[in-house]
Amino acid sequence: MTVESRNSKREGAVEKKRERRIISQGKHLRFVDRGGWEYVERVRTSGIVVLVATTEADEMLFVEQYRPAVDARVIELPAGLVGDEPGAEEEDMEDAARRELLEETGYEAGELEYLTEGSISSGLSAEVITLYLARGVRKVASGGGDESEDITSYAVALVEVEAWLRERKREGAMIDTKVWTGLYFAKR
Repeated sequence: MTVESRNSKREGAVEKKRERRIISQGKHLRFVDRGGWEYVERVRTSGIVVLVATTEADEMLFVEQYRPAVDARVIELPAGLVGDEPGAEEEDMEDAARRELLEETGYEAGELEYLTEGSISSGLSAEVITLYLARGVRKVASGGGDESEDITSYAVALVEVEAWLRERKREGAMIDTKVWTGLYFAKR
């Protein structure tokens, strides 16, 4: 076998691994196979924003809501989908971050800074989240989410966050692991 034929065979195998086939699609998710690897991806959304939000009083904002996938109330950072509403398909990431923070917590962002982005569960999902740091947030509305959500928001003193999270876990809440990433950025 020549070098060219080995390279051609290898390139063909790589191309086959990249082939994407939709197995099933629901209202919000599609189930995909790519070269024998099955995963899920969101439909009708252009991104996901997550906010590490801190107040002038050195508090960090959290939300709690019931998540059917884990059958538990979960403590999370404020977050949401970008471009998922009809007519807002071209929504800017930063605009979505501001909207989600206000919608879920009732707080308005003063300064918003891009932190990082990355895969949330690369073996299962095509989701990529983008983290923003929101400083100097101030309460301007009630929050609680949109009509489809039942969200409770909390402002917790940064020095008390870890103890508060341990207590919420003892009380039966699940803690989203992104919270710990957010705490790292909030304390920097």
